[in-house]
Amino acid sequence: MPPARMIRKINMKVDEIRDRFLKFFEEKGHRIYPSDSLVPANDPSLLFTGAGMNQFKEEFMGRVKGSARAATCQKCLRTGDLENVGKTAGHHTFFEMLGNFSFGDYFKKDAILWAWEFLTKELGLKEKDLWVSVYKDDSEAYGIWRDLVKIPEEKILKLGEKYNFWPSNAPSAGPNGPCGPCSEIFFGNADGVEIWNLVFTQFDRKDGGRLEPLPNKNIDTGMGLERIARVMQGKETNFEIDSFEPIVKEIVKHAGTTPNMNIVNAIADHIRAVTFAIGDGVLPSNEERGYVIRKLIRKAFWYGRGLGLDKPFLYKIVSVVAQAMKKPYPELTDHRENISQIVEEEEKRFKNTIDEGTERLKAMLVESKKSGILPGEHAFKLYDTYGFPCELTQEIAGSDNIKVDIKGFEALMEKQRSTSKQGSKIAGNIFNVNGNINIKLPGASLFIEDKEEVKTKVVQIISNGNLKNEIGKKDKAGIFLKETVFYGEKGGQVGDKGVIVKDGKIIAV
Repeated sequence: MPPARMIRKINMKVDEIRDRFLKFFEEKGHRIYPSDSLVPANDPSLLFTGAGMNQFKEEFMGRVKGSARAATCQKCLRTGDLENVGKTAGHHTFFEMLGNFSFGDYFKKDAILWAWEFLTKELGLKEKDLWVSVYKDDSEAYGIWRDLVKIPEEKILKLGEKYNFWPSNAPSAGPNGPCGPCSEIFFGNADGVEIWNLVFTQFDRKDGGRLEPLPNKNIDTGMGLERIARVMQGKETNFEIDSFEPIVKEIVKHAGTTPNMNIVNAIADHIRAVTFAIGDGVLPSNEERGYVIRKLIRKAFWYGRGLGLDKPFLYKIVSVVAQAMKKPYPELTDHRENISQIVEEEEKRFKNTIDEGTERLKAMLVESKKSGILPGEHAFKLYDTYGFPCELTQEIAGSDNIKVDIKGFEALMEKQRSTSKQGSKIAGNIFNVNGNINIKLPGASLFIEDKEEVKTKVVQIISNGNLKNEIGKKDKAGIFLKETVFYGEKGGQVGDKGVIVKDGKIIAV
């Protein structure tokens, strides 16, 4: 069956859809919670908030007793589909997720009936344009859709655990823990736009795939705001809706030509994600969350080169993102100058990396033309010496039909990581012809990644090769701290800059 073509129903703006959703569920007795930060506050297992239910993990587990009903519009960031962003109509890194939740309160009947009421009454979608799917063994959900909602049987799809169970394939493959069947709602036809997923968390999976009923059954639903806006506004892709339109137009304006819209869409997505993430305190770095943001900036900047934009330009788009999203997220407008400066500095840094690394890579590719394979040590040298990302090496090499020896590269990376770990645990010596040649260094400082500032202790001071108890106004010194938020120079990237403040005196770092 061919994909559904979007047919304009009501040109409802993103902000109105969001407001209508939250008001609808507030009237159904739900407490409206603000969006959580993209950085999960109490869940170190997650890099970013990727679903509306993340902030309610304790409620779902029954550890916290509060409102039994909740609804949110949650900022989300996922990178699992990064390579598809811009190439498809609906993949994103950053997106907003509308969700209603029940913690041991209502269950399938209300969740299904309210979803149908919101779509058909509140948004005005035609019943004939909606299809649904259920887990093949979930006769309860099937019966509600058929007997109460009155959907014809031929428009209710019965699917297996891969598509209609959460987590996917949980009964057969795990993991153990809370899980349950889900029901999805599609617009257009059975292969149309998936607009809402209703998860019925009713089982506790045990070893061997045994599903035991949970004492308290929960509801966890998610509807992508960009997707439902695409349906309501009759657009072919999410990138044409009103919240994306000004961002896309600004990128096209900077390109100054008739650009490849897949590239433009990918840039629009990435700069939205970067703007929101930096606004939530994630700074570009070489570690974990910071690495994801650095990667998004660099991918977007590299895409820009394909549009003829070889100078920093992303930072100019930040204010457009802030303006487009100012109603629900006014804090972006307050911080747009700071966010813009951070993005610009990262762009400048990467431009220098590209300029140096590309020249070296071109020479390496000439040598590799005959074999068709770029040795792993070459890719590693580019990364280690110039900070040239391996992903970029692969992309450039691929354009010349040359493959990169990834296994060789990863082996060298692992060797470097192992050496680094060993070095951080062994006391070292500092050699300085003007000072003490045998100064024992303290252990490695504890790196605090998720904060911009930290209260700590000075462990040791070294100036001119000698231990010091204090330093003067114009002295240069190495200061060892118990904890630090400064990321050191590594992989061809310059280290962090900042200040140390003590008793009102400021030391530049």
